[in-house]
Amino acid sequence: MLYYIADLLSSIWGPLRMLKSHVVLLSLGVFTASLATIFLLPKFWRYLPHDKGKALCKDVGGNLSAGKPTGAGFIVTLVILPIILIFAPLAFWDMMAFLALYGAMLAGYLDDKSPNPWSRRKKLLLDAVISVVIAIFVFMGHADNSEGLGTMLVWLPFVKGVWHVPLWVYLPVASFIIVFTLNATNCSDGVDGLAGTLTLVELVMLAIMLYVVVGYRPVAHYFLIPCYAEAAKWAIVLMTTAGAFAGYLWYNAEPSKILMGDAGSRFLGALIATASLMTGNPLLIFALAPVIIVNGGGGLLKIFIIRLLKCFGVNFTENSWIMKIRFPLHDHCRKKFGWSNAQVLMRFTLMQLVIMPILLILIAKVR
Repeated sequence: MLYYIADLLSSIWGPLRMLKSHVVLLSLGVFTASLATIFLLPKFWRYLPHDKGKALCKDVGGNLSAGKPTGAGFIVTLVILPIILIFAPLAFWDMMAFLALYGAMLAGYLDDKSPNPWSRRKKLLLDAVISVVIAIFVFMGHADNSEGLGTMLVWLPFVKGVWHVPLWVYLPVASFIIVFTLNATNCSDGVDGLAGTLTLVELVMLAIMLYVVVGYRPVAHYFLIPCYAEAAKWAIVLMTTAGAFAGYLWYNAEPSKILMGDAGSRFLGALIATASLMTGNPLLIFALAPVIIVNGGGGLLKIFIIRLLKCFGVNFTENSWIMKIRFPLHDHCRKKFGWSNAQVLMRFTLMQLVIMPILLILIAKVR
């Protein structure tokens, strides 16, 4: 909103013309969101449901969270919404895609609040619907209609050139990436500060990618990728969200006072997947979130492999190699290696900081 009325405001006081600057709007969004979250979160978390603990993870401290307020993502995302509306000048379809993320948040919050956890099938169905809606909005906002094709311009790692991808191809691929990342992030939320810290790093790096590379024509042309004018505006969204969840991490540092819950982790997973689609490279999510993909997504892959092989008559015993690897991987590290929560957080974050830039350079440059 401020972006569109900056000219009017500058006629009242000249320096307000700076509200046309994306850097200024981004900075204001970050500070406003972080301070608002730090101030408002303690005032409302008593109204949140309380965590019931994780019976399956009792041997790695799964019951330590029992009794703590959970679903903080519900409050944090509601704090973000008016700030995004004020500072991020999103186009119509981009705003619709952002608002659709709240479907993932609301589903997670209702699951947190439910006396009985929702079934995996119910949650997967909701995830699929939400992801398809988001993918359609992204396509509608960024499809190339210059030749009447209605295609999305996509660039891929290790391949030179740009591909014109029609909706019938783009939609299932983009939807799968959103569903997978959403669930992988959700599965990574089991150690105080882990999912929040890892996604915070991803949000900042993705914002830099969108603002400096995809949204800046000379750099985009250097890397031989399409330039998206809206990319810089999504950088404001990401950094504002990062600021808000940094405020949440202020209270989630071990020993945590409040938990993010599915409401927050599912929102964040859907957001980083959606924003990665905005770069024009759907596979970029694997470079941006390598630790979360392995940590949380590894469990999803394990379940898929076991069920697939069962269809061919292959059954695994408890001593099978695949059964010995525990997921989320942070539980394996705590159980098998004796890592403390603080060690898991520090070491996983360090791995993210080392692996992510290397993968990004390989994907963006080696083409």
